[in-house]
Amino acid sequence: MAKPNYSFEKRQRELAKKKKKEEKLKEKAERKTVPGAADDGAQDAGEGADGAAAGAPSGS
Repeated sequence: MAKPNYSFEKRQRELAKKKKKEEKLKEKAERKTVPGAADDGAQDAGEGADGAAAGAPSGS
């Protein structure tokens, strides 16, 4: 049976962490530059006191 290459596995984990961190930073920067394009919905919850969607037409 082959001996596990722990240093390779560690390097792969480090690369995955680095990639994930860079993606998060990129998404964070995009949210700062485009404030209306947030996908998480947290900002939309406070808008519209009557519960209507921001782009929905009113009943009149």
